[in-house]
Amino acid sequence: MITKHAMRWFGPEDPVSLKEIHQAGATTIVSALHHIPIGEVWSLEEIGKRQKLIPSPLKWEVVESLPVHEDIKKGRPERSKWIENYKNSLRNLASSGIYTVCYNFMPVLDWSRTQLQYELEDGSIALRFDLVEFAAFDLYILKRDNAEYPEDLAIAAEELYKNSSPETLKRIENSILLGLPGSNDAFELKSLKEMIQEYREIPAQQLKENLYYFIREVGPVAEECGIRLCIHPDDPPFPLLGLPRVVSTEEDLAGLMEAYASVANGITFCTGSLGVREDNDLVKIFQRWADRVHFLHLRSTLRSYTPHLSFYEARHLEGDVNMYQILKAVYEEQKRRAAAGRMDIQIPMRPDHGHALLNDAERPTYPGYTAIGRLKALAELRGIEYTLTQVS
Repeated sequence: MITKHAMRWFGPEDPVSLKEIHQAGATTIVSALHHIPIGEVWSLEEIGKRQKLIPSPLKWEVVESLPVHEDIKKGRPERSKWIENYKNSLRNLASSGIYTVCYNFMPVLDWSRTQLQYELEDGSIALRFDLVEFAAFDLYILKRDNAEYPEDLAIAAEELYKNSSPETLKRIENSILLGLPGSNDAFELKSLKEMIQEYREIPAQQLKENLYYFIREVGPVAEECGIRLCIHPDDPPFPLLGLPRVVSTEEDLAGLMEAYASVANGITFCTGSLGVREDNDLVKIFQRWADRVHFLHLRSTLRSYTPHLSFYEARHLEGDVNMYQILKAVYEEQKRRAAAGRMDIQIPMRPDHGHALLNDAERPTYPGYTAIGRLKALAELRGIEYTLTQVS
């Protein structure tokens, strides 16, 4: 039993067309209304406009993402307004026939890389994160107040900063300041420092409590509407810039799942985000919460230590993620759902962060969201799935 094959489409401005997504083998569209300011209600009219752009047999079935306002993450008194808006957006999505909603709870930065054009040995382009480069950015480019690192990492960052060309330092800065996926608007150093400063008095446990408050507020509405909320793990799954990360480990997910015990409170299972941590057993995590996994992001990363962590987005069937074992576990879960009579038997799956291959480099695309690279990834993942259906 195969998953729902999906691809992310950023809307009318996306350089990768719906026709190309269909040709790649996807039928489920993952999209969002990026033009609506964070926190504002997604109206029936705006949702309908997006749906009308997507021709059959393609169908918009997954929202990625419905952003959570920073006031909610910070637990400010104003959060009640934004939470009410979030509930209304969920109601409107359900009324429009869209029931899977991905979101995240990462403070300030959605995801972080230090290199967006990392060339592999075959000339293809991947995304990469280097902890020394990130520390050099924090200490010497951003110059964050009270930034602290272990002594050996701080020394390595200082050496890198002193010995790097202006072009390299600019590349690191631009990569980290990149805005949300689907947007070409980047952060500025001054505004980033100000946003980080606002989190200085919010420790990890408080951020967790703010997340639990949010899910307990919106969960009943999601449940009533048939919406399956699914949180995306932190990317990468450890604190950055002094900002807490609270969706990085199996126990982080356990705390959230227990905070509101409902199938409406679920997980976007991202093998790339969770897989960066060696202490995350991906198959074990999936199996523990399989009945509440509503969306799959499948990609692999390859870690290295020199001696500090770096990783790049590997080919989908290589790297540190055993994609066969993951898809085997998914296949078994879908069979269990069918036997239990669940309506959501097929889990939407999209290939995440494809490399830039062949003529992908000849047109601008959002980092990781290439046409040919994702086509290749989806073909490989589909191959594993169809093999599983034949040997079971």
